[in-house]
Amino acid sequence: MSRKETINWNGCPIRYAASVFADRWNFVILRDVLFKGRRYYGDFLDAGEGISTNILADRLSKFEETGILTRHQDAKKRSRIYYLPTPKALELIPIFLSIIDWAERHDEHTEVPEAFIQGYRLDADKTIADTEQLIALANAQVTNIQ
Repeated sequence: MSRKETINWNGCPIRYAASVFADRWNFVILRDVLFKGRRYYGDFLDAGEGISTNILADRLSKFEETGILTRHQDAKKRSRIYYLPTPKALELIPIFLSIIDWAERHDEHTEVPEAFIQGYRLDADKTIADTEQLIALANAQVTNIQ
């Protein structure tokens, strides 16, 4: 296959996942949505990692295209946009928790709270359920503000 030919990123599960996640910003955005309750465009910009506006807009758009996030316009302030995770995004919670567990074991500078990781290791299902509940609360706060 020549370099000019387009690769079909569907079919192979690793290729497909790479097409969705293979960018450092994608993981950070999903972390913010799934674990930090960030919903508004400005919240992502203020997250502390220094993502640029054009990169953020591009990644959010790609998450919309792949059905990971849905985009909504704030009813009170039409210029404000917020994003909600889809059921497809919620399916990523166990995967992200496994990545967090793995990284906590190998990153000597980990920021994972000890109580959180121990709770996950003792009862992963409870941690997943608790995370889903926190996401539902964050979603309700944004949609009830309307």
